Amino acid sequence: MQAVVIGYHIYDLTHDPLKLGLVGLCEAIPAIGIALYGGYIADKSEKRSLLVKIFSGVWLASVLMLIITSKYLHLKEDLLVLIMYGLVFCIGIARGFFGPATFSLMAKIVPKELYPNSSTWNSSSWQLATIIGPIAGGFVNWLWGITAAYGFIVVLISISLICIFTLKKHPSIYVPKENIFHSLKEGIQFVFKTKMMVWAMSLDLFSVFFGGAVALLPMFAKDVFHLGSYGLGMMRGAASLGAVITMLAMTRFSPMGRPWRNLLIAVTGFGLSIICYGLSKNFYLTLFFLFLEGSFDSVSVIIRQTIMQLLTPDNMRGRVSAVNSMFIGSSNEIGEFESGLSARLLTLVPAVVFGGSMTIGIAFFTWLKTKPLTKLSLEDINKQTTKVA
Repeated sequence: MQAVVIGYHIYDLTHDPLKLGLVGLCEAIPAIGIALYGGYIADKSEKRSLLVKIFSGVWLASVLMLIITSKYLHLKEDLLVLIMYGLVFCIGIARGFFGPATFSLMAKIVPKELYPNSSTWNSSSWQLATIIGPIAGGFVNWLWGITAAYGFIVVLISISLICIFTLKKHPSIYVPKENIFHSLKEGIQFVFKTKMMVWAMSLDLFSVFFGGAVALLPMFAKDVFHLGSYGLGMMRGAASLGAVITMLAMTRFSPMGRPWRNLLIAVTGFGLSIICYGLSKNFYLTLFFLFLEGSFDSVSVIIRQTIMQLLTPDNMRGRVSAVNSMFIGSSNEIGEFESGLSARLLTLVPAVVFGGSMTIGIAFFTWLKTKPLTKLSLEDINKQTTKVA
């Protein structure tokens, strides 16, 4: 909800696709910059306390967004946009710690044999929120304005913070004996020795970098279909609806029979969907292609999450997740900046088609380099992944 509201707000103020893309960059820079340190802290810290601190920071930034958009303050547009960028930057710092902390916590809660199924349910819950959130954000903004939308966000984050207090404490099993730099090096070396991880992270990094056209949806909603924030919420919700339905289906029909093959197929479908909705001139047809985009993306997410959980030792989860965040976690935001820059240089539709085409090309290149992996089952990968280049 926050991502949709901020994106629409910035574009409504500036009407500049590049400034819209800068929203993602402001979040990605701190998230990447602090990710390794966040992984180190997550490995050696008690997880619940760390999450409380993280969500408190996000809550404070959200409250400030509410205050600066209220009718009691009359800030100049340029100043308002700069402050919004600064608050998004602060949320990016919190996210640098959030990913490693939650990844480490999952291993404490879920038995190892249930990782594939738990990844599906966990992602489904998140995707369900991403259906409701964009639609609710667009609807609240449409009816009552931007301040009401930020107020609703503050209420929801407050509920999340309360929920964290219901978790049990999980003391760390990792007590670093070396200095921080040696500890971080250990995590990085593990990732790069595990070839399947490197290829999965690289595939997602570059495909999402060029496939970040979702950042341009405010332009489609406002300039192409003339539906405003409510139309934007529907478009963001369509992708999430496709993801949730597909994830629920995957609890019954697992994609892990030939995970690497299915991952490449899913990334290719993701790129094709981007091209199709970029070319579409019909709103409902665009919703359908966004639905497909979410479906393909959900398959790749489940496969990558399962591989990561299975291959990572408990005492390295925070640091491995941090490396993953540097590859993947911020590729969405950097991809949004790339899409905004492309839209400025190429105009809207060519920028979207270019991004989708590059995603397909990356999937094809990865297939050429990893053909042996497409034949392996999940059990085979779990045993052989460190031996396969």
